[in-house]
Amino acid sequence: MSTELRRLRNYIDGEFRDAADGRTTEVVNPATGEAYATAPLSGQADVDAAMEAAARAFPAWRDTTPAERQKALLKIADAFEERAEDLIAAEVENTGKPIGLTRSEEIPPMVDQIRFFAGAARMLEGRSAGEYMEGMTSIVRREPVGVCAQVAPWNYPMMMAVWKFAPAIAAGNTVVLKPSDTTPASTVLIADIIGSILPKGVFNVITGDRDTGRLMVEHPTPAMASITGSVRAGMSVAESASKDLKRVHLELGGKAPVVVFEDTDIAKAVEDISVAGFFNAGQDCTAATRVLVQESIHDEFVAALAKAAAETKTGQPDDEDVLFGPLNNPNQLKQVSGFIERLPAHAKVEAGGQRVGDKGYFYAPTVVSGLKQDDEIIQNEVFGPVITVQSFSDEAQAVEWANGVDYALASSVWTKDHARAMRMSKTLDFGCVWINTHIPLVAEMPHGGFKKSGYGKDLSGYGFDDYTRIKHVMTSLDG
Repeated sequence: MSTELRRLRNYIDGEFRDAADGRTTEVVNPATGEAYATAPLSGQADVDAAMEAAARAFPAWRDTTPAERQKALLKIADAFEERAEDLIAAEVENTGKPIGLTRSEEIPPMVDQIRFFAGAARMLEGRSAGEYMEGMTSIVRREPVGVCAQVAPWNYPMMMAVWKFAPAIAAGNTVVLKPSDTTPASTVLIADIIGSILPKGVFNVITGDRDTGRLMVEHPTPAMASITGSVRAGMSVAESASKDLKRVHLELGGKAPVVVFEDTDIAKAVEDISVAGFFNAGQDCTAATRVLVQESIHDEFVAALAKAAAETKTGQPDDEDVLFGPLNNPNQLKQVSGFIERLPAHAKVEAGGQRVGDKGYFYAPTVVSGLKQDDEIIQNEVFGPVITVQSFSDEAQAVEWANGVDYALASSVWTKDHARAMRMSKTLDFGCVWINTHIPLVAEMPHGGFKKSGYGKDLSGYGFDDYTRIKHVMTSLDG
């Protein structure tokens, strides 16, 4: 007996709608491998409708006071807390993540981030007025950019939706947001939660595939395109946006180096690094997946890390003992498995290295040692629960190897030597450097990288500024 699939719908101009042409895709729970819903496969007509709604709503929302926008965002934060269990259920079905960790590690920061941007709404400042030419006074205005086309990824669908809409709406923009085609459920629920708080057209959600995202970016209405996703997707967005000079905000891949010096407390470092590498099945652009260990402690560190991996559990969302759930989809399982299958002869799998079970897309926590700098698994993003280990001789080699990849999002240094930590924080070419920790984020600090990890910042006042534009106003004092 077949189970009827739940029907997700687009949210456009304050109402839920099917795709104009009726097309849908099935949405699969990665913990079971079974479909649980259908979602619109949005096409040109749907994108047009969402962009038109956002454009109509923009003038009035732009002209609201910062206090009004703050009040709306604070209501949204309160509503997220009130509907927390509904959001958790949708996200767990989306991703297969552990229920308890979703409750403790995602809801609180999401609410905090919305409240941060509610405060930022009242901090739209320009430099003070002044006379820089005789008889003229200059004023700097900071204004919203307009309609924002936003594309969120599948690794943190709920939280990345917040990172997209909260700063944009706080700054006075209107939004058309597309979740990943594999994880639309929590974003559609978010639309339902905040729909009664914001004026219609300010926040719109359309579901669909990469073609839907391309139509959004290529559409003439948005002034800005923002995407969190793969390097390939980011390059495509940048190319499409360049045709009409849209502003672009890109948060792309990562290959975070974790540099462990010989004076490190090995037990503590292993404990923290294993969690930061395996959390969310390693499906995090900042995950601690590329460890470089000073040669004098290499063997001891690898043995301890392999033991930690062997003791780390993956499993179903309701299992309270698991650290992480499944990979997001069959293609991701194939990608992660492929990296291990193609390992060179000099590499050694110290732990894991295989799929777990035959139901869902689970992969064992894995540690690989004996790797060289030019190996595929060192240079390319795995995006799975796989930690690689290399052995370095001195600080100069550690810096060379750490920086020797195309990605530049996040990194960490593990040492008791303060001067060395400060040197490394300067020479590591990454948007974030953690010292004796890895992966904590706060709303007040920027998140974003360099090189092929993209450009623009999420979170913080810098992320808020990205959704604004600068205007110079000069007035004659002669009347």
